[in-house]
Amino acid sequence: MDVKYNFDVEFMEEAKDFVDKLDTKAREKILYNIWKSRFSTDKNLFKKLNDDIWEFRTLFNKTYYRMFAFRDKDDKRNILVIATHGIVKKTDKTPEKEINRAVSLKNEYIISKRK
Repeated sequence: MDVKYNFDVEFMEEAKDFVDKLDTKAREKILYNIWKSRFSTDKNLFKKLNDDIWEFRTLFNKTYYRMFAFRDKDDKRNILVIATHGIVKKTDKTPEKEINRAVSLKNEYIISKRK
């Protein structure tokens, strides 16, 4: 049986660095939730924040982890989601500066892709 998923995921350097610095169990939970979000439309796992930016959401050991991402709409073969960076969330509201940072990283990605 061939299982279909909704999108592929790639990590920018800042996203890789964030995940690499976490303890093993937190990292495994985040990566599992990202994998799982590829098959479902569960807003508890992958939620749209604005027109451009999404977040992968993980709650592990009473700690909220967020990985910001965007969709690469130019990719014709599959939908590609690019994870920009991550944070350990300390408040209920997603910090606007982190959303802006994700937009900035998205813009850098688009410029480098055109080269």
